[in-house]
Amino acid sequence: MSTSTDILAAVHFASDKHRNQRRKNKKETPYINHPIAVAHLLATVAGVSDSPTLIAAVLHDTIEDTETTREELDSEFGVGVRQLVEEVTDDKTLEKHVRKQLQIEHAPELSYRAKLIKLADLTCNVTDVLDDPPPWPHERRVSYLKWTEQVIAGCRGTNEKLEQHYDRLVARGRLALHGD
Repeated sequence: MSTSTDILAAVHFASDKHRNQRRKNKKETPYINHPIAVAHLLATVAGVSDSPTLIAAVLHDTIEDTETTREELDSEFGVGVRQLVEEVTDDKTLEKHVRKQLQIEHAPELSYRAKLIKLADLTCNVTDVLDDPPPWPHERRVSYLKWTEQVIAGCRGTNEKLEQHYDRLVARGRLALHGD
């Protein structure tokens, strides 16, 4: 298969897996828009053209948020892509506050490709929280922004353009949410 065919296969796979899911925003947009946005941000802002990274970006929430098995990803996309997806996958058996803390602690230990995906994922999430937020109280939105900064701190030095893009969003978010 060609690179573009592999990426389209990942979009097709993720679309099927996320087919009944919606984002938590007011519009309840189809969930698949998020992993596509993550891959798009990697390609356009970060300049990533590496197929395994873009495929894993599209698939990054499949193990965590669907019934996708590791074996399915191995079979469809290879062990390398599955391992990359696993690097950015939360253990849903843990309590949410524990998962969030582990993301902060593990961010510096992620592989280069996983850091790229984490940067793009959180950047897309911050965009959503600012532009089309879920129905969260103001304090939760502020707290989420601060948490992303802690995770991103562990990914610094990975991709200057993507980090600058994130920094601009955070600056806008601080202004919008804090007024400073």
